[in-house]
Amino acid sequence: MSTTPPAGTASLKLARSNRQSPTRKRADRFGDIALFLICAAAAALAFVVIVLIAKEVVEGAQPAFSKFGLSFLTHSKWAPPLEEFGGKGVILGTLITSAIALLIGAPVAISIGIFLALLAPVSVRNVISPLVEMLAAIPSVILGFWGLLILGPVLVSTVEPFLHDTLGFIPLFGSPQTTGNSVFNAGLILTIMVIPIIASVSRDLFMAVPGELQDGAAALGATRWEVIRGVVLPSTVSGVIAACLLGLGRALGEAIAVSQVIGAGTEAHLSLFKTGGTMASMIALQFNSAVNALHTASLYYLAALLLVIGVASNLLASWIGSRFGDAGGVMR
Repeated sequence: MSTTPPAGTASLKLARSNRQSPTRKRADRFGDIALFLICAAAAALAFVVIVLIAKEVVEGAQPAFSKFGLSFLTHSKWAPPLEEFGGKGVILGTLITSAIALLIGAPVAISIGIFLALLAPVSVRNVISPLVEMLAAIPSVILGFWGLLILGPVLVSTVEPFLHDTLGFIPLFGSPQTTGNSVFNAGLILTIMVIPIIASVSRDLFMAVPGELQDGAAALGATRWEVIRGVVLPSTVSGVIAACLLGLGRALGEAIAVSQVIGAGTEAHLSLFKTGGTMASMIALQFNSAVNALHTASLYYLAALLLVIGVASNLLASWIGSRFGDAGGVMR
């Protein structure tokens, strides 16, 4: 028996649809306009907030800009009572600790993401994934305490002497200290803090790669490693770089945990085992106890530099993503 509706019924439905379409079109146009305005307002709000933050920081740093200029970047003496300020030591400390965090943390985190997304059984993934993400939930002050009380003594007694004896001819691995407070300790704490961020984002990126691409490469005879190297990683390279730079932002801006383990030094040096400082930790420790107006302005100067480095890293991520984002999915 035919189930085709009578022609009159189809005509009636079409007529009803035509009668309702003007109202629907007006509602749809209103919804499109409302959605555009809401999203545009949110984007404008983000831009305004960034501009206001930058304006406040630059205005606060103006006395230091006027007095020191670019020489602030090349001098490391930090003597508030004498009104002598130089940011070279803490700038170098910021770059070194952040570099340690990325050089150690990024490969470990990406490996965790590959394992959880592509290699681990579902039962294992369901257990390990929450544990990795729980690292991000640990308060930074707790990590700082752990680094001060547990990691520091271990580094002093075993790791730093071994590295000094083995690689002591390199300036990075100078004589170990006795307190456990060092740039190296701070870099390792930051490594722990960036791993869950990069690992979680990388895992989601790897899981989003279409299975057809992986199956096709495997059907052509590619091994599991070749599939990961030739399909998965090229397809997600821009996202992985963005994840690493997100972790870099966390490392650059962390203050409390770093201030607990780095030793609050201001000297410019390359040894990982000496005390040091970062821009964020210096601001957190001294802003409320600044001894004069120039001291406050110098801290604002550090904040301005930190803001510039953060913006530059994000612009670099955008450039890398636009340059390599179209290369995904190509076997190499």
